[in-house]
Amino acid sequence: MEKRAKKPIHLFYCAECEELARKVAEQSDAIQLQSISWRSFDDGFPNLFIKNAHDIRGQHVAFLASFSSPGVIFEQISAIFALPKLFIASFTLVLPFFPTGSFERVEEEGDVATAFTMARILSMIPKSRGGPTSVVIYDIHALQERFYFGDDVLPCFESGIPLLLQRLRQLPDADNVTIAFPDDGAWKRFHKQLLNFPMVVCAKVREGDKRIVRIKEGNPEGRHVVIVDDLVQSGGTLIECQKVLATHGAAKVSAYVTHGVFPKQSWERFLQNGSEGSPNNFTYFWITDSCPLTVKTIANSAPFEVLSLAGSIADALQI
Repeated sequence: MEKRAKKPIHLFYCAECEELARKVAEQSDAIQLQSISWRSFDDGFPNLFIKNAHDIRGQHVAFLASFSSPGVIFEQISAIFALPKLFIASFTLVLPFFPTGSFERVEEEGDVATAFTMARILSMIPKSRGGPTSVVIYDIHALQERFYFGDDVLPCFESGIPLLLQRLRQLPDADNVTIAFPDDGAWKRFHKQLLNFPMVVCAKVREGDKRIVRIKEGNPEGRHVVIVDDLVQSGGTLIECQKVLATHGAAKVSAYVTHGVFPKQSWERFLQNGSEGSPNNFTYFWITDSCPLTVKTIANSAPFEVLSLAGSIADALQI
């Protein structure tokens, strides 16, 4: 059977994602980078220009986005809504990190579910000549958010876990790895992709006025335990998990999160200080490059290692 030829892709990107976009393009000769002039008027509103607009007519087009702050979303949404209307054959939006995902619940009257709002906005992306827009997202925070998108877009949910599995196979103690989950939510999200490993599940329990992390099931003793979750913000839960795992005899503790958000430089809490018994000592801390500003800040700072989504994104563009 002949191998199907890859379709040529014209890949646009936001300014934050330039390095990741170049890595994606290096994965395949079928991907050609295109650019947008991200200018502003004097009042601060976007003054954008899509270069080579005539050349992409009838072509497959993608846009690599990073919604790292409310301030950059509007200019990218403007470009995202404009591209499908340039008579292109198809349009794919790659948004590795869906950022409002931790605000998905309405628990009392007055709460605003910003994740639902963002999904509604993305669901309004105009159709291209080939039909609805494909939206590629990695390890979305809450499983129910899969159903927030309307019928006018085609959400494609990918995962960074294959990158973790590849890295774990390279470890010198690969046969001594146990996977830990900080809560039941992380277990539900990821355990089916990690069934070949022994598992530990942690949970937060209330003791008086405090919420304490405890081991709910599993045994970390003598093992290299890797805590797995979708994202990290302040990192407090990961640190408490590391402490309880070490107390119960874990030989090493590492962590993996797909999205290293780390607001207010909270990544500094994880920097190795040289003392082997430090309560915050992680052997490895793996993140992907779904949050480009974080990657730029913590590059080459132990214990952090970046597992690039570039190959996975290049493959997703061919779906």
